[in-house]
Amino acid sequence: MEDGGSVLVETHNNSMSMVDSEASNRLKITFNGPAKSWTDAIPIGNGRLGAMVWGGVPSEIIQLNEDTLWTGTPSDYTNPDAPEALSEVRNLVDNGKYTEATEAAVKLFGNTTEVYQLLGDVKLEFDDSHIPYSEETYHRELDLDTATARIRYSVGDVEYTREHFASNPDQVIVIKISGSKLGSVSFTVSLDSKLDHHCYINGKSQIIMEGSCLGKRIPPKVKAGDNPKGIQFSAVLDLQISEGIGVIHVLDNMTLKVEGSDWALLLLVASSSFESPFTEPSDSRKDPTSESLRALKSIINLSYSDLYARHLDDYQNLFHRVSFQLGKSPNKITNDGSLVINNLMPSANAVYFKGNNDDGVPTVQRIKSFQSDEDPSLVELLFQFGRYLLISCSRPRTQVANLQGIWNKELKPKWDCAPTLNINLEMNYWPALPCNLSECQEPLFDFIKHLSVNGSKTAQVNYQASGWVAHHRSDIWAKSSASGGKVKSALWPMGGAWLCTHLWEHYNYTMDQILGKNKDALVQKVRVAEPRLYPTRIARDGSVMEWVKDFEDPEVHHRHLSHLFGLFPGHSITIEKNPDLCKAAENTLYKRGEDGPGWSTTWKIALWACLHNSEHAYRMVKHLIKLVDPDHEIAFEGGLYSNLFAAHPPFQIDANFGFTAAVVEMLIQSTLNDLHLLPALPRDKWMNGSVKGLRARGGLTVNIRWKEGDLHEVCLWMKNGRSLHRLHYRGITVTTNISSGIIYSFNAHLKCVNACSIPKEGFL
Repeated sequence: MEDGGSVLVETHNNSMSMVDSEASNRLKITFNGPAKSWTDAIPIGNGRLGAMVWGGVPSEIIQLNEDTLWTGTPSDYTNPDAPEALSEVRNLVDNGKYTEATEAAVKLFGNTTEVYQLLGDVKLEFDDSHIPYSEETYHRELDLDTATARIRYSVGDVEYTREHFASNPDQVIVIKISGSKLGSVSFTVSLDSKLDHHCYINGKSQIIMEGSCLGKRIPPKVKAGDNPKGIQFSAVLDLQISEGIGVIHVLDNMTLKVEGSDWALLLLVASSSFESPFTEPSDSRKDPTSESLRALKSIINLSYSDLYARHLDDYQNLFHRVSFQLGKSPNKITNDGSLVINNLMPSANAVYFKGNNDDGVPTVQRIKSFQSDEDPSLVELLFQFGRYLLISCSRPRTQVANLQGIWNKELKPKWDCAPTLNINLEMNYWPALPCNLSECQEPLFDFIKHLSVNGSKTAQVNYQASGWVAHHRSDIWAKSSASGGKVKSALWPMGGAWLCTHLWEHYNYTMDQILGKNKDALVQKVRVAEPRLYPTRIARDGSVMEWVKDFEDPEVHHRHLSHLFGLFPGHSITIEKNPDLCKAAENTLYKRGEDGPGWSTTWKIALWACLHNSEHAYRMVKHLIKLVDPDHEIAFEGGLYSNLFAAHPPFQIDANFGFTAAVVEMLIQSTLNDLHLLPALPRDKWMNGSVKGLRARGGLTVNIRWKEGDLHEVCLWMKNGRSLHRLHYRGITVTTNISSGIIYSFNAHLKCVNACSIPKEGFL
């Protein structure tokens, strides 16, 4: 095509070219040795089941999670004594006795949250020949393009390969072990767990592990009968080997032993008795073992190739919706002349840059060197890793992504691994809509629905109010009352309100009007109440006021930035409409400083981006990409572990998602009628690049390419309807009509240079 000219729709080609191989290498997290700590391990997941692959050679641990394994049972989150305590607190506040009010507010606490648990471990033991393996041949990787963890090493003249993936369509974790010589695969396998459990052999090639979670978060120390029945679970491991070569032995200690096989295939399925937040585990009609065996029976005759193909089809349908490439110099551009490929689905088949594709350089070294080389391909990798994690830990009909997604190795994880509603849970889902993964937020909507049931009871009894309420932490039982701990964090009744903004954003991005309640009484009530909300104001020092009164800030460098919500993730503060408040927000960010945990750092990236300050947004990108040693963690300092998990420390997954969402804000920002292009692009750092498949408010899908720091081409389209949009780029504003079924191409001056019809089935 001519420069800035028509857009081509290319035909799909399944063959992998040299450029495709380069694309795949760019999306790999690599290691040159087995994991030494949990944050060196590779996470895989299908939304419900998760695993951490350590990659040990003589012995291996694959640590397992199932997202419904929690302590506890349904509970009553109301307190009939709360209204009296609330009245006391309000009177003290009205009289300016804030210290006394804080002390009295502990009477408003409810029970503490329950705790997310682990499932167990797959343990593999290889024969003694694996002890002196050739360390220089060892390679371990997570391929984001295929959601596959691979391990490769040599023992003598035999090369061993292990492949791992978690299939969503078949609800199974698959592990294949193979050797380059006939009959070279021998090992033992067993299951174990820190939870109360027992294992037994089923037939000649299956291990069944059955167990239970605690009915209370702490083992009861009171009279017998006070220990309620907790969630029950079962995991089934099926072992298959090459036909006619090798043998499986059953050992006395509930272990299976493989001898002399060409390959082995391990299938791990798991289930629990959890039905809903409102069903007692003792009343559950689910039999975890029967459910697990049924799941296994449905796939037992599928070959490894079939399982892998079904996994790829499901995963890549989501992952390939967005591609992102960065380069520093123009000679790294491979111009294929099109921003639209494969029926408008970006994929690894379209690559514009040839960068540092040497997968022999471990990711940990790339993190270490980022402060000096500022390798843009590492930014790409971290961006797509966030999308990978969301696909892997949050799918329709799973539980909401918790503080660590679905991955957890502890019986008592930090902060209970609970959904935390004063930023962390919301941040988990910031990338869902702009990064074209709207299905992945369905668990959040299910969670909100359950929370509103318990929250309406808490609101009615504790606050004598209508509507519903949630506080700063919850759990699988949809806890809505305030947890114990510190009053200043626990007594925060805004969780439900913040979560509901995600419902509205779903409409903003999808333009889905099935509800049809524009004239509903609740809508009218909200419109009357909205002008009564206390406005955002500017403090004496020029920053945004955090409280109703202009108090002196007791922690100037505190990690939270809730008073900047209107700037991001909200959009009530904008450069065009509120220049004074934007200046105050800038002062607030300077005041808070750059230090903080990972999630605070990524929030600051987004906030600086919304101020169109590319320099400071990029400074915070660099601030995040620094290596954290798990043996010498410093609290609240953020950073990345060697597997790219983000650190608070310890590991919290929110910053991984926050980073992905913040990068989008650097590339596009939108309202229902406005689209800002490259508003915070660090032109000298990301001089050349393209992004495809991003979603914008108003129902738009956006592809952008830039060269030498300047916009080169942008393509827009809608799935349904039509809209009037204003496009903004460096002082240029144009108004354009966008209709569904047509893709519009604009040049660097925002002139529409082409509009062509495309097949409706090509839309996402």
